[in-house]
Amino acid sequence: MDLASHYTNLFTESCEKISNDNYVIDTQIDNLNDNRLGITLLIRPTEEIKNSIQLFLNELKKVDASQYYYPNSDIHITVMSIISCYEGFDINNITLQDYIAVINKCISGLNKSVIKLQGITASPSAIMIQGFPSDTSINDLRDNLRTAFKQTTLEQSIDQRYSLFTTHLTVLRFKNPINNKDLFLKLLHKYRDYNFGKFEIKKLELVHNDWYQRVNLVKHLFDFNIK
Repeated sequence: MDLASHYTNLFTESCEKISNDNYVIDTQIDNLNDNRLGITLLIRPTEEIKNSIQLFLNELKKVDASQYYYPNSDIHITVMSIISCYEGFDINNITLQDYIAVINKCISGLNKSVIKLQGITASPSAIMIQGFPSDTSINDLRDNLRTAFKQTTLEQSIDQRYSLFTTHLTVLRFKNPINNKDLFLKLLHKYRDYNFGKFEIKKLELVHNDWYQRVNLVKHLFDFNIK
């Protein structure tokens, strides 16, 4: 299935679930004892694009301010969850340089792709911005990472939750029942094809992160510059 069709199917199915109150509320967001941590390779969009996203989120907040909205500092595209977040993960138990070495080999030859952020989609638990890369570089890198890490004995959990092939940005998670549901859905449809802009990938970041990539809990580990 192509990326646009995948996003469309997600949006259609998720809006139906929202309409029927079958969406998923995340009960962990405000849990101060949530210590799920992991390691992620990610891309951050430009400030201009993040500000464009906030205009959309500000409209949603006027309809329902009770949900979890991502601030600019936390907005990202996940390239790969190297170690998916779990309780008890201790970064001191791994050798970080080994991970950096594997990623460096995989990233060699990666193009400076452009990602266009066009429209929104949804899941039963979140609202996302649709990303469309200009070439196959990101998914080629993902395949290289899958192969490379499987050939090592390093701790990793790649694809254990699902096989990632999209370049979306999660910008809202449901943490309460949706207020003004009809108006909320109407606003989602308004932004279904909205152009949030595009940006060139100049670097990838390796971070030690919590489940939500909150800036106060994320530790920057390494930058991989795209030449």
